[in-house]
Amino acid sequence: MPELDLVIAGGSVLDGTGTEAAPADIGIEGDRITAVAAPGTLSGADTLDATGHVVTPGFIDLHSHSDFSLPAHPAADTCLFQGVTTLVGGNCGFSPFPVADAERLRRAAAFMGREELAWDWTGFHGYADSVEQTAPAVNLAAQVGLNALRIATVGDAERAASPDELAAMRRLIERAAEEGVVGFSTGLIYAPGTYAPPAEVTELARTAARLGLLYSTHMRNEADRLIDAVTEALTTARESGVRLEISHLKAMGRENHGKVHEALRLIDEARADGVDVTADVYPYTASSTTLTSRLPGWALDGGVDRLLERLADTEVRRRIAAEARIDPDAIVLAQLPPGPYSDWIGRSLTELGAELGLGGAETALEVLAAHNGSAGIVNHAMAEDDMRAVLSHPQVSVASDGWTLRPSGTGRPHPRSFGTFARVLGRYAGDSRLLTLADAVRKMTWLPAARAGLTDRGRIREGLAADLVVLDPGTVRDTSTFDDPWNLATGVRHVVVNGTPALRDAALTGNRPGRVLRRPRP
Repeated sequence: MPELDLVIAGGSVLDGTGTEAAPADIGIEGDRITAVAAPGTLSGADTLDATGHVVTPGFIDLHSHSDFSLPAHPAADTCLFQGVTTLVGGNCGFSPFPVADAERLRRAAAFMGREELAWDWTGFHGYADSVEQTAPAVNLAAQVGLNALRIATVGDAERAASPDELAAMRRLIERAAEEGVVGFSTGLIYAPGTYAPPAEVTELARTAARLGLLYSTHMRNEADRLIDAVTEALTTARESGVRLEISHLKAMGRENHGKVHEALRLIDEARADGVDVTADVYPYTASSTTLTSRLPGWALDGGVDRLLERLADTEVRRRIAAEARIDPDAIVLAQLPPGPYSDWIGRSLTELGAELGLGGAETALEVLAAHNGSAGIVNHAMAEDDMRAVLSHPQVSVASDGWTLRPSGTGRPHPRSFGTFARVLGRYAGDSRLLTLADAVRKMTWLPAARAGLTDRGRIREGLAADLVVLDPGTVRDTSTFDDPWNLATGVRHVVVNGTPALRDAALTGNRPGRVLRRPRP
């Protein structure tokens, strides 16, 4: 055999399908795996030593919001140090396209610090070109989100789309599919997506199904009406024929703990009836989102500017507080634009409320009014047993729901951006043995690749893309915590993206071989 470009030698290979590890060397030419052979039989111009380590496909983060942050930090440190080679963005109804009103779209997503985008495109094609010009270190696949679709057609109004507006949204989904997106998403707790009635969502899902797109949904409720929300999502899939991904399945609030078992039962029943449905999960008992998601929907009718006007009206503000869903002990401020309460990042609403002499809901509204309607939070509201039940389900992928790519910065971002994949490997496939290592890897590789339609990734096979990870199962760990989040994962030794080492001997190489992955035209 002629000399290869790169050989990964001496490792034990987990191919991503869930089968147990076996010794093998892997040969790479260009951006493809060209040989999986007996140890010691391959030679290459360059060799990565995997002795005593496990070799896996590159991890695929099926639920990421890093499509908003990758252009600003294309080195993607937090991904590479935990073995992530592909991000799937456009989740929860948030996508940076289509752009009709850039300012409204930017403000809708401002709670995650997304002001660094250029916003000088209209559709996915222009956005993808802008990402590729930054030379990202990891791959990016994208979905088109309902919030962006509604802002481009309906605006911020609390009403159903008209027939003409619905037709316009269908055309935008068709255009995005032609340009290469892999899915359509909703975030049915976020304005303006929350204003879409089930019939509207089903009609758009029908378009997605016709185009072969995945439908990912942050459901309408993850708390007291979780089961109703799961039923709605499954009904949408049944009526539209779309492939369904239930995003970050969980039960929020102590009174709702345990409901995930019924949710999983409904998913299993739907699968038995022929519905193509799976879910994903992050391995933490706290979520992270915008504080405005805890307000009644009508408070955001018309957008953030109208919310600020309502907060300036004492009587209306009192009504919003009465209807807000606030657990002040559980909600911690994570990210704020400059303002009077910026020093309270990392503290709970209860702590700030005690300082201000206000109740939890009133404190939340005071923060929003003082910080231009933008506040990122971490919400400690889930149960470990629930998370473990979801994580162990065979049709659930591991996904971060994160967006922080920089290794250092300000604020208290959720540690899931830094440690999701390392945490599953080290804690749930290692210390607690909830999963086998082979099954954990499957949930990070082949399963999410299959859901996103990334047919040439997620497995170690000759002819497939050379996205590969070499790690030490005994030392892989997440080191990021809620109190001290800015810490990279450990235990990943090498990461290869499209045939080029991006991480070598646990250090960035400076190579940035990622690309935007465009789905073939339907």
